[in-house]
Amino acid sequence: MQHKEPNIKILISGGGTGGHVFPAIAIAEALKAKLQNAEFLFVGAKGRMEMEKVPAAGYKIKALPIAGFQRRLTMKNVSFFFKLIISLRKARKIIRNFQPDVVIGVGGYASGPVLRVASKRKIPTLIQEQNSFPGITNRILARSVDRICVAYDNMERFFPKEKIYVTGNPVRQNVVEMKAGREDAAQYFGLNPDRKIVLAMGGSLGARSVNQGIHNALEQFQENEVQIIWQTGKHYIEQAQEAVNKGLTRLIHVTDFISRMDLAYAAADLIVSRAGAIAISEIQAVGKPAVFVPSPNVAEDHQYKNAMALVNYHAAKLVEDKNAPENLGKEIITLINDEKELRKLNDNIAKLAKTGAANTIAGVVIDMIKKK
Repeated sequence: MQHKEPNIKILISGGGTGGHVFPAIAIAEALKAKLQNAEFLFVGAKGRMEMEKVPAAGYKIKALPIAGFQRRLTMKNVSFFFKLIISLRKARKIIRNFQPDVVIGVGGYASGPVLRVASKRKIPTLIQEQNSFPGITNRILARSVDRICVAYDNMERFFPKEKIYVTGNPVRQNVVEMKAGREDAAQYFGLNPDRKIVLAMGGSLGARSVNQGIHNALEQFQENEVQIIWQTGKHYIEQAQEAVNKGLTRLIHVTDFISRMDLAYAAADLIVSRAGAIAISEIQAVGKPAVFVPSPNVAEDHQYKNAMALVNYHAAKLVEDKNAPENLGKEIITLINDEKELRKLNDNIAKLAKTGAANTIAGVVIDMIKKK
């Protein structure tokens, strides 16, 4: 059912990582399905991944020269203030020319200047916070924006309670729908569907500790006949292939990138992953047991806090990054052989999934436009 409200202009800002870019595109897709004649414009940071991914999804994007503020004393912080001033000026010009009816921020460098300008001009504004512990940009913006869509409960610790909508995180529907059965999915990766399969994800660049943890446990996996879909990222692929080629190929499918994540999720009995907000939301949506290895290299330890939000509900396991090279393999083998624990994690993580987040956020946005 479409609302016939012509010429609605929607500006979406943010990016920097897939964790910001993919939710932004998912929200745009949900709004496009609900609104006729909606016009979209994205604003991103120059040189960041949104400048490639957003046009590939069919949307226009403009770039700001904004970059991150370093938390240590460095000359880069001098250029940060110049880039911020230029970005604020450019954001004013973009908003003046586009005349948006609503502005949505998804986090990342570009969302700060754009949302600041929009809220000062009394344009309806909304931010979407993916993490259980918000970044500094969204905590500052929260004072001036109209609505805040979050993925976790208890976010009134950081944001004004009356602005919060608990919606969950938008995820890639084509990835989490898992139309293929487990048997077909396992065979796609050349694995035996009658034996346990672990999906271990080292991220697009490669999470060193996750990769080392898998590498160090290859012999134990073989002894226990545990199969692995091992996504290494581009920096670790050669080492991984060399190790796997020593007689382990029938148990391990190794690749630097998985193009069919839907099949990888469908095949897996257990998932090993970093604890980025969108990775967690996808794993919740597919309802699979997981071991998270939070990255220590993210602002304000977001990933550890994201993972603990699940661990506290007995919905996932956590191995700290520093312990992963030695302990990750042991944790995987213990867990994959414990059917009762796997079932408990499976049931609890599925309960935490908030499905249809993009549609829910689109509904909040449409309500704001109507009230305007």
